[in-house]
Amino acid sequence: MKDLRIVFMGTPDFAVAGLQKLVENNYKIVGVITAPDRPAGRGQKIQQSAVKTYAQSQNLNVLQPTNLKDEDFLAELKALKANLQIVVAFRMLPQVVWQMPEYGTFNLHASLLPDYRGAAPINWAIIKGETETGISTFFIDEKIDTGAIIFQEKLKIASDESAGILHDRLMHLGSDLILKTVKHIEQGEVSTTIQSKQEQLHTAYKLNRENTRINWSASIVDVHNLIRGLSPYPVAYTHFSNGDDKEYQLKIYQASKTSNEELPLLNTEPGKILVHDGKLYVATQNDWIELIEVQLSGKKKMLVKDLLNGFTFNEDAKML
Repeated sequence: MKDLRIVFMGTPDFAVAGLQKLVENNYKIVGVITAPDRPAGRGQKIQQSAVKTYAQSQNLNVLQPTNLKDEDFLAELKALKANLQIVVAFRMLPQVVWQMPEYGTFNLHASLLPDYRGAAPINWAIIKGETETGISTFFIDEKIDTGAIIFQEKLKIASDESAGILHDRLMHLGSDLILKTVKHIEQGEVSTTIQSKQEQLHTAYKLNRENTRINWSASIVDVHNLIRGLSPYPVAYTHFSNGDDKEYQLKIYQASKTSNEELPLLNTEPGKILVHDGKLYVATQNDWIELIEVQLSGKKKMLVKDLLNGFTFNEDAKML
């Protein structure tokens, strides 16, 4: 049985579950590395990471380097005498950091590697219409998400599941997998599998203004997957014209594929807006999709029925 001294690295809520699991199982956490405090929100108030908040509540030693290659930080990290490092939703580590501990540095990634390597695996699995995803632990090497796999667990994706719901399910599954991985390292029973070299791999690209905008010329399935794959963050968006010179922005948090037989047959161009029986529909390539929860620029998030109480869509309104 190895006597583990662990350094944990992470920033958002997704990482907190794994750290909490280790603390609750009485593992020795000699240091927690997380992002520096930063201004956030409209008031630009200084905010600390979710990992820092939890670590301080447990009186853990917190380090917040701005530069992971800084000599002072490296000396401080080395002085902790950790023999295992765990990374969850942090940032790319320089080799001098991930090679430091005796038993290596392993990462938790929210996909079934080698598929969906990259920054946003949960979102892209839904956007691409996957029915299954999972979680992987692997030892970090010099490239991104390419190291030898330790363990993986699979998880089914429901047809109407949002990225937020899937995030939470993977977070809890991941915390259990971290614990399982640590126990096997502790007992000296770790065996790894080199990631297979597949030709058809999906990449979990960073989300930006281009790939989060809705293309109404796509199929109803693709539009629906994009909306749920970006909800509740960063949220799929569109612009629309209401038959005047003004252009509006609309974020769409929830939508539903519809088979409402009362709707007119789709013989119009994609993007056409239809208000029918107190509901809001938009034409896609092949069907009407119902919008359920939205946010008009400058307004709060609301249900469509509430939006329609205060905003009128003209007959020639169209998504752009």
